[in-house]
Formats: sequence, C-alpha cells, structure tokens
Amino acid sequence: MLANSEETIEKELQRSTEASSSKRVLLQTGTQFFDVRISGITEQPVYVLCGTVSINDDMKKVLTELAERECIVVVDKQGAAGYISANELCQHLYTNYQQLNAYIDTILATTDESCTVIDQDKNVITWTKGAERLFSIKQEDIIGKPINEFFSRERLEIFNSLEKGTSVHHQQHKAKENQVVLINSNPVYFNNNIIGAVVSETDITSQIRLNKELYHASEKLFNLEKEVTKLTASEDPFQNIRGNSPALKKTIDKIEKASSTDASILIHGESGVGKELFAKAAHNVREDENAPFVAINCGAIPSALFESEIFGYEKGAFSGADQKGKKGKAQLAKGGTLFLDEIGEMPLEMQVKILRLLQEKKFYPVGGTKEIEVDFRVIAATNKDLQELVNENKFRADLYYRLNVVSVEVPPLRKRPADIIELTHYFLHEISIKYNRPIHGISQDIMQALLQHQWPGNTRELKNVIERLVVFSEDGEIKLDEIPFEFDQAKASSSTSQIEFNHNDNRSLSARLQDVEKNIILNELEKTDGNKLQCAKNLNITRATLYNRIKKLGIT
Repeated sequence: MLANSEETIEKELQRSTEASSSKRVLLQTGTQFFDVRISGITEQPVYVLCGTVSINDDMKKVLTELAERECIVVVDKQGAAGYISANELCQHLYTNYQQLNAYIDTILATTDESCTVIDQDKNVITWTKGAERLFSIKQEDIIGKPINEFFSRERLEIFNSLEKGTSVHHQQHKAKENQVVLINSNPVYFNNNIIGAVVSETDITSQIRLNKELYHASEKLFNLEKEVTKLTASEDPFQNIRGNSPALKKTIDKIEKASSTDASILIHGESGVGKELFAKAAHNVREDENAPFVAINCGAIPSALFESEIFGYEKGAFSGADQKGKKGKAQLAKGGTLFLDEIGEMPLEMQVKILRLLQEKKFYPVGGTKEIEVDFRVIAATNKDLQELVNENKFRADLYYRLNVVSVEVPPLRKRPADIIELTHYFLHEISIKYNRPIHGISQDIMQALLQHQWPGNTRELKNVIERLVVFSEDGEIKLDEIPFEFDQAKASSSTSQIEFNHNDNRSLSARLQDVEKNIILNELEKTDGNKLQCAKNLNITRATLYNRIKKLGIT
C-alpha cells in the first residue's frame, strides 16, 4: 500500500495489523520510497529506505539494487508500478528455474534423437534415451564421467565444438565401426566463453543401406522402362520433354495444336534447346506408330553431297556411287515426316529444289529419268533468324514462306529457370545409373550455381555439366568446385532458398518446385524493387500470370 502522509501510514498500519494482513506499506516523499514497518500496534513505525529501478531496467540493475536494499520499488512514467524484496525475487527465480528444468527434462525424455551434452571438463551432463539405444550405454554409467573414457577422441566431433568452437550441421559421421550417423554439433557459450558443447546424432546406417538397395532397384526399373518404351507406343508424345514452366507449357500447347493439322511447322530455338524432341513429338501426334520420321541436318552435309542425300541416286550415277543405287531422305520419309534440322544452313542452290519438292511432292533421283512421287509432312528447325537471312539474300523468301506456315519458338533454358531443377534431377538420376554411381543428392549451393548460369548451350550443356559432376563425385556426393563455369560462390552459398535438394527431402516434386519458384519470384521482385511489370518481363511471363503465381504461392 502506497501512502504519502504519516496519518495515512498510521491508518494503513492499524488496518494491516487488525486484519493480520501481509501488505507492505510504503511512504513516498518526493522521489524516495520508504518501507514502513512496525512489530506491534503500540510501537513506533520504522522507515527503511527502498531502492528504485525503472520498469525498463535489466535484471543486472535489479540485483545490484537488491544487494544494497532489502526492498526495491519499480517505477514507470506514472510513478510506482510495484515492489519486490530480495527474498521474493529469489523465490520467483527459483520457481522459474525449476519450471525451465522440467521443460528441458521433458523435451529430452520425449525426443527419439541421441543428444549428448558435456561441460568444459568433458564430463557428460546429459545423455538421452536415444543415446542409450544408439550406443548401448546406460545413463547411470556415463553421466558425470569424461566422455573420452567411452569413445576414442578421433570419433568425437563434440570435442571440436568444445575446444575450437566449431559447428556442424547434417554432417555424416562414423561414430563406431559399421555405424554412420547424421550429426549436429554446437559449442555452448556463456559470457563469450565456451562452457560446454552439445551434439545430436541420428543413426542413418540403415538409410544408407536402403538407399543403395533402392538405387539398384531404381537402376533395374530405369532400364526396364527404357525397354518397355521401345516396345510400346507412348501415350503422351511430349513425355520426353522435361519441364513444367509456363513458357515451356505454352510452347508444347502450340506445337500440339499445329500437329493436329497437315501444316508445315517451323521450330525456332537456340542450339541445345531440344528442337528435334519437339519435332518428334509433333510427328507422334499426327502420325501412326509405323510412319517414318526422317531427320536430316542441313548444316552437317557437304554441299556436293546434299542433293544425293535428299533425292538419292540411281546406280552408276557418279563415280564412287553404290552400284545398287540409294534411296534419298525424301523417299524414305514417304507417308511420314521429313525433319529439316538447321534449315538456315541449307546451301542456296539446293533451296529451289527443296521448294519444288515441297510444292509438288515429286523429284528425280540424281542420274535418274523417272520421276518419283512422295507424300510427307515437313517440320523444319533453325537457330538462326530466317527473316534476316532473307533480307541478306542468304535464304530464299519463297522457301521461307513455304516453311513458315506455323512458327513456334522453343524458349531457352535461361528463360525458364524452374525447368533447370527438374532437368537436373532427371539427368542426375539417368547419368548416375549409366555410370553406376549412386548420388545421395544435390546441395543447395550447387543448385543455386546452376540457377545462376545463363546456359548458352541450353539443355545439352546442362546434361554435360551434370555428367561431369557425376563422373567426379566421391562417396555419393557431387562437389561444387567441379562446376565447369564461373559463378558467384558467395551468392550461391548465402542463398535464401529454403529447399534442400537431398535424399532426406521426401516431399513431392511439385511441392519442392513451388518452394524454388517462390524464391525465384522473391529474388526477381527484390532486383526490380517490387516492380511487378518489370519482374514479369524478366521472367518472360505475363503480369497476370505473375499475380496468379504470387497469390498461389502466398507471397506478400
């Protein structure tokens, strides 16, 4: 009870004594507070000066005041807010200490993990039931004893935390012979000094064994799938095209629509994007399973041999020719698809003959006198700007317009970063089986390095990089320093992406891709200072698509 006059004090003391109350009576004089005490109603009050602390002061200030005064008053802007004595504070702190210990003991008793805590003298002060099961040592046999009495020093990662202050996270560690654990270890700091260390361990010996068994089973399944694919027709013509980005889906949708007609298709795209895969998919959409798909790379055939490759030749047509003659690509494509890859490399003198072939579907073999009639559909592909070649008189305009009935562009890999993730995992699986090198997973740092790269060689380059990483992998781990291109290692290491690309992530591919897509959008928004229009342009998507993805991914 706070009083500000002697009369008030006497009344409160009288009421307190009569009611056997334990209330404390305080007198405020200016900025000072006095604890007023009396042992009997007839005795004079005793005034004991109290210490004062602000409501915002820390515990160190409170303890300092209580060392000098039996009671302290806590003040705020309105005046006295409360009071406490040293005895009351000790009781309160001791109760909180007991409650905290109860929480910690319950947590340690509840967890299945092995958790060990040692003090600065290396004595074990915590040994959980999980540790008992993992190492077959009872709590009563190890608590209070030096841990190095039970384990050899070289197998104690916790010593490094205690002596060097090092920390490890999800590191494989050989705890005993024929036993591998996944370890987390940290030093315990108090007042900037190390006073102990904590280590948690998860036994992954069986997981490693199962992973190897799963790998061999996956290898057999993978090879079986390849054989089945050879023997059965594919239900989805586009199943070999990996990726789920909006840009790729838009391209697939266009080619699927164009393939439902007999129109010529011209596929644009940089080298390595997989133009032939799209051409084969278009062929599979509109042709039956027995229809031929004949591909000819217009940039790989010498000009002198181009005509004979396309149209074939009769026996004895020229010196060195096969005596039986040879059918040309055009004749072999009858009833199916003729795929003219890298059409921009076709010799100018051949273009007029190809134009006639496409218009009339008739031709004469080299050295032949009998005209051959064929019927096929045409798909062409190029990594060059044909319109520019036409303007430079390096490509015939009439052939360009004949081929460019339906034009579809395959986006480069750098414009669909989400597909890099799916392709990486697919190639990693395929190539690890090819070389019989099980890979445990791919680290976040490596994935971020892959996402940073611009991929001028597109999918072909990505596959080659993954193959290199698998070839130089050790003990199932691929190494960051084997990436054959320059990247910002600091940016890769400090990435805020929250997805872990390893065998411990059991989420679906869709869930993992959503995490990555969210971080890609967040990073792009940060680069554009929140400008959503510019962000959409950088990601090669419409602003409406960006808003939809932001809403679906819960980006605020």
